[in-house]
Amino acid sequence: MTAHSTYEPKTGIERWLDTRLPIVRLGVEMLDFPTPKNLNYWWTFGGILTFCLLTQIVTGVVLAMHYQAGGASAFLSVEQGIMRDVNYGWLIRGIHANGASMFFIAVYIHMFRGMYYGSYKAPRELLWLLGCVIYLLMMATAFMGYVLPWGQMSFWGAKVITNLLGAFPIIGKPITTLLWGGFAVDDPTLNRFFSLHYLLPFLIAAVVALHIWALHVPGNNNPTGVEVQTKADTVPFHPYYTVKDGFAIALFLILFSVFIFYEPDALGHADNFIAANPLVTPAHIVPEWYFLPFYAILRAIPDKLSGVIAMFGAIAMLFILPWLNTSKVKSMRYRPTMRVYFLIFLAVCLVLGWCGAQLPDDPVIPGVHTFTLVDSDLNSYVWLSRISTLYYFAYFLLITPMLGLRETPLPVPDSISKPVLSGEAAKKD
Repeated sequence: MTAHSTYEPKTGIERWLDTRLPIVRLGVEMLDFPTPKNLNYWWTFGGILTFCLLTQIVTGVVLAMHYQAGGASAFLSVEQGIMRDVNYGWLIRGIHANGASMFFIAVYIHMFRGMYYGSYKAPRELLWLLGCVIYLLMMATAFMGYVLPWGQMSFWGAKVITNLLGAFPIIGKPITTLLWGGFAVDDPTLNRFFSLHYLLPFLIAAVVALHIWALHVPGNNNPTGVEVQTKADTVPFHPYYTVKDGFAIALFLILFSVFIFYEPDALGHADNFIAANPLVTPAHIVPEWYFLPFYAILRAIPDKLSGVIAMFGAIAMLFILPWLNTSKVKSMRYRPTMRVYFLIFLAVCLVLGWCGAQLPDDPVIPGVHTFTLVDSDLNSYVWLSRISTLYYFAYFLLITPMLGLRETPLPVPDSISKPVLSGEAAKKD
């Protein structure tokens, strides 16, 4: 259901601008856009993510003015220059560093919500694909940003992760050398990562614009999964959802502020407050928390190339999800069996994140001996990661397509208004 613009230019300047660059008309159309009346607070994370992106871009530009991309100066420019010498540098860096984690918290909730309510199904496949592209760009941007402070974990994380690309035959080594700018992680690597880290957020913003455009063609999905049929199913985006999004952003800012002002380093790693030293390897090299599930999948497979393929394959599953789901019902609200499997999938993702954060040679229970397989000591974390990895891929490749064909869903309402309005209110409508 599409809406016609109600905007009428009232002044000469407005009419002149409207015939040449109808930006005011575009803004009015976005505010008046008919939106399903039954959207719950899970739908506010789109606005929260827009806020996070703008915050990261603004603080990132300010930090770039004071950052020095060099092996001898990067660490001091952050820990001394920005944190101590720049006015409110500690605040700007705290917002930017914790903002990355807040960004990923919001995007994971946004993605799981889309999976639960079937927001990736026709006619919104392209909308979902653009969201996956944004997620991939976010991961690349966050990884490169993690390297820039040039602490111990930054340096060794860059070395380990970029070395993974070398596992690919023929193209692996040339790509790794190109990223490094030589034959080791050094100053040229830092310069490359700084340039790309500065560029990619603007590319993300461009894809976000496409994402919003793709959203406004078919319109929002909703908790019932039923498409909008009449005007009675919708309300204007403003003021109903601008107020709702604003309230959700205010609550989100409270959580954000707790980390910035009370626990600014809680989501970081202690080793990253030590200057990078190529001669001293940290006891446990781990990425940021939002990469840990994929890191656990990588470590669960003993063969390096197979592990890298599985790690990238885990992300690729998201891209093909619209074509794996064979069910005619979008929302899991009416698919009780699939809902159980989805909740298990959600738990598996959390378990993978937990396993990725553990030392690979520590037992889950102190004093309990680890398993032995092919002359290699494999602890319980490895086995748990393998079982979780198996379920992760089974959810996409087996459960989602097969259950869609075999499951008998609950009755789906004929329209959005039926579950929203009842009794006398429905008659008046």
